[in-house]
Amino acid sequence: MISTAKTATMFVGVDVSKATLDVYRPDTKEFLKIENTDEAISQLCSQLEKKKRQVMVVMEGTGGYEYLLVKHLASHKLAAAVFNPRRVRDFAKGIGLDAKTDPIDAKVISRYAEVVVPKPMATKSDHELKHSALVARRSQLLELINQENNRLKQSWDDDAKQSIRDVLEVLKKQLKNVDSLLSKMLAKDTANARTIEILQSVKGVGTVTISTLIAELPELGKLNRGEVAKLVGVAPINRDSGTKSGKRFIGGGRGQVRRVLYMATIVAIRHNATIRAFYIHLKSKGKESKVAIVACMRKLVTIINLLVKSNQTWQAK
Repeated sequence: MISTAKTATMFVGVDVSKATLDVYRPDTKEFLKIENTDEAISQLCSQLEKKKRQVMVVMEGTGGYEYLLVKHLASHKLAAAVFNPRRVRDFAKGIGLDAKTDPIDAKVISRYAEVVVPKPMATKSDHELKHSALVARRSQLLELINQENNRLKQSWDDDAKQSIRDVLEVLKKQLKNVDSLLSKMLAKDTANARTIEILQSVKGVGTVTISTLIAELPELGKLNRGEVAKLVGVAPINRDSGTKSGKRFIGGGRGQVRRVLYMATIVAIRHNATIRAFYIHLKSKGKESKVAIVACMRKLVTIINLLVKSNQTWQAK
């Protein structure tokens, strides 16, 4: 049974798509379909502002279509939370809602929020929004480069191969340009200047990792080591049942952060004395390389989180 304290907040569920927003209001049990435009969203926010109860608008992450809604909610000082779509879908199956339509999804999102009672996401400045957009664009470029490299390996025609090489040259130039922009964004980020200084003091952590942590992991320094490891997706997940103890695995979390952290860990194993010593210790105990690297990823993000929380650089430790 959901407690009164938990139900004090009204969770307005929104199923987001490119052109429209399906909204479920638990106070009136009403379903609304509005356009995903400035005017329509601003009108919805004005209506929600009039509610005497505390309101939080909750939605699934869609890769960008939710941006306009989040932006307007922040300007109207309304709380917002964005969920992992897979978790919401698993919740729906768990309560027997196998059917999937936009209105049903909006209601499920609202009910999911009532159960998990999420913390409102931090409001981002224009600088932080631009920083996040560039981090996302970098990830897209890397994916495109990987796809083209795979096509180059599979192609047998010389003209086709040259076309792929030409595209790769453009993509790599764009990637270099985005990396340069990220460096400039970090240099101008006065709000996170101290956090950036702390992260720069950690050997193995470069511009890309710092940008990703600033943009995609704003909770850094505000969580304990278990929470931050779970958020990144490097915490071991149990698979035990009865007397059987299954093999631990990692998963979930923020994939983009985890991918960047993996590369930072590989560098840290070579150049960071603490991480290198930990890796050698794990290997001496017979751990597989993959297992040892994941453990080092967990240790690295734990150290970074502790440093940010204590407001100390690596050298000061």
